Amino acid sequence: MVSAGDMNGSGNLMDFLDEPFPDVGTYEDFHTIDWLREKSRDTDRHRKITSKSKESIWEFIKSLLDAWSGWVVMLLIGLLAGTLAGVIDLAVDWMTDLKEGVCLSAFWYSHEQCCWTSNETTFDDRDKCPQWQKWSELLVSQSEGASAYILNYFLYIMWALCFAFLAVSLVRVFAPYACGSGIPEIKTILSGFIIRGYLGKWTLLIKTVTLVLVVSSGLSLGKEGPLVHVACCCGNFFSSLFSKYSKNEGKRREVLSAAAAAGVSVAFGAPIGGVLFSLEEVSYYFPLKTLWRSFFAALVAAFTLRSINPFGNSRLVLFYVEYHTPWYMAELFPFILLGVFGGLWGTLFIRCNIAWCRRRKTTRLGKYPVLEVIVITAITAIIAYPNPYTRRSTSELISELFNDCGALESSQLCDYINDPNMTRPVDDIPDRPAGPGVYTAMWQLALALVFKIVITIFTFGMKIPSGLFIPSMAVGAMAGRMVGIGVEQLAYHHHDWIIFRNWCRPGADCVTPGLYAMVGAAACLGGVTRMTVSLVVIMFELTGGLEYIVPLMAAAVTSKWVADAFGKEGIYEAHIHLNGYPFLDVKDEFTHRTLATDVMRPRRGEAPLSVLTQDSMTVEDVETLIKETDYNGFPVVVSKDSERLIGFAQRRELILAIKNARQRQDGVVSNSIVYFTEDPPELPPNSPHPLKLRRILNLSPFTVTDHTPMETVVDIFRKLGLRQCLVTRSGRLLGIITKKDVLRHMAQMANQDPESIMFN
Repeated sequence: MVSAGDMNGSGNLMDFLDEPFPDVGTYEDFHTIDWLREKSRDTDRHRKITSKSKESIWEFIKSLLDAWSGWVVMLLIGLLAGTLAGVIDLAVDWMTDLKEGVCLSAFWYSHEQCCWTSNETTFDDRDKCPQWQKWSELLVSQSEGASAYILNYFLYIMWALCFAFLAVSLVRVFAPYACGSGIPEIKTILSGFIIRGYLGKWTLLIKTVTLVLVVSSGLSLGKEGPLVHVACCCGNFFSSLFSKYSKNEGKRREVLSAAAAAGVSVAFGAPIGGVLFSLEEVSYYFPLKTLWRSFFAALVAAFTLRSINPFGNSRLVLFYVEYHTPWYMAELFPFILLGVFGGLWGTLFIRCNIAWCRRRKTTRLGKYPVLEVIVITAITAIIAYPNPYTRRSTSELISELFNDCGALESSQLCDYINDPNMTRPVDDIPDRPAGPGVYTAMWQLALALVFKIVITIFTFGMKIPSGLFIPSMAVGAMAGRMVGIGVEQLAYHHHDWIIFRNWCRPGADCVTPGLYAMVGAAACLGGVTRMTVSLVVIMFELTGGLEYIVPLMAAAVTSKWVADAFGKEGIYEAHIHLNGYPFLDVKDEFTHRTLATDVMRPRRGEAPLSVLTQDSMTVEDVETLIKETDYNGFPVVVSKDSERLIGFAQRRELILAIKNARQRQDGVVSNSIVYFTEDPPELPPNSPHPLKLRRILNLSPFTVTDHTPMETVVDIFRKLGLRQCLVTRSGRLLGIITKKDVLRHMAQMANQDPESIMFN
């Protein structure tokens, strides 16, 4: 027998794994990261850097650079995200106007920019200038008449189809992951799931280009959700430049959380709202350090966008408004009604959209994504053009609906009858009955509302970048503006009613229809996404009106209550479940009285658990076990008889370790003994060199007893981000519970198909 002492000569060979080898600690595609392990690795790395920093000035400087690298990454993310958002805004503005006409003095100018430079523009006809020509004027020298209208109509549809076809083709050929809003996938990635390529350079490039094309095509979608995906792609790119983040998936996700905040910051011009959105809606693990860094990234991104000034109004968003009229307590009733509408619309949208997306997945419809995009674009363009409220871009529509009617407004919505000879009693509101333009606008808005509600259901989820924030806000803003005009006219015609009698000072506007549009927009967005705090902050950052927080809060909370009464899932969680991503939602409650022994594998009648022993298996035995199973890892026990647990070894690291040992260590052959103990086992003389794999062994795997309630197990998986958990009784291994086992069990308890959680 050869003792450990006789083998000292080969000790260095056997301990070759004390030096890390390539790819150790990385994860395969569509696997979940081990948060505890990543945290432990980062702590070890930090401890090593701190101890080395005392050795020399150079090591001290390196430790400072390491500490500052996080802030540098945030700065770079903010700069790139802000720049891309500015470029997207400018390009969308130009290409949206390109569907209707072209600027002769400089074809790259949008309609507004073209008329800014003109000296022949009058205030009343500020949208008309000789430099800007509609396609009918340019091609057939006619601006009015049936032939001009038909030509403009035809070219509007052709441009829309051209943009949409180019976008869906680019996505299909170069970056299939660039489709959708990206937020469901980012939520899943931030919870620890690996989807390689989803945040890659090609995805970033194609998503940026196609986002401009699809928004310009006039489809009922927004750029705000995809901008979060774009910002996270920027975060992933800059993370890969710093080993602190590129080699640690847990640290990388801290950067991605901050990048999501920067994305919302530039999407809405709302830096604080962006940080709260990342905290409330997207992030899974959000330590205090990430909160500060998110704040910094959002600040830099907003500052960069402000420097570019894409809208030419020194604001970060197109629909910035300021109201000068206070709101009154009696108005809370219509605000709450708008909240109810938002909750009902959110429920309707989620159910119909998920049903349509499921149909797309399970029928032949899913095989023709290009045709689907072309058909939906054609229907949208054909129906949208005749109605001025659906023809323009959705952001411009929301901007007009939010606007307060001032003396200089030329919108149809502000066509009130102003008679200077009319007397105004002291206790009356200003006499402003609605004119014909307002009534025309009302029925056009009603038609536009029905159209938006229906078409958005079919648009969201197609194989193109598609955000949901702007269409949801548009639905709410249209409903809100109509309610606002209704309340305003009611107050005018029935000013002697007790609820209106003491509202206003003489000469002041009592009801602001634009405020109702804003509250309606918040209610509908809240009903679809189930956001509350971040939603209210985003909305008041949009409008700059702190005094309207209470109406916004009332509408947001009401819409969430109403929507939650029909189902707890928001649109993003619904799409996560539809796609089968392994996502454990922190908001879900598990109230069933099951135990770990009910969920663990193996079950009764199943084959025993595949395990490794600490010092009695050969390299060939281990390789056979790996080949015959597809498990992500194996528990290591003292022996198959005692089944006393020693630790846990990951499949990927076993494969890499054996492969490296065969290449770098002499004497390792198929019948070499693999051991996970500190000292080698006693072996017969002339036996091949054993292989020590203790370094890849996790000596502190998370364990629970077989009588642990599943409520506790689910909580542990959520809060610690575990991949798997071993089940023991008195130190003896009984089974294993993986994250997918937990998700399957939760689905089963909720009377759903347990296999529906498998990644699709």
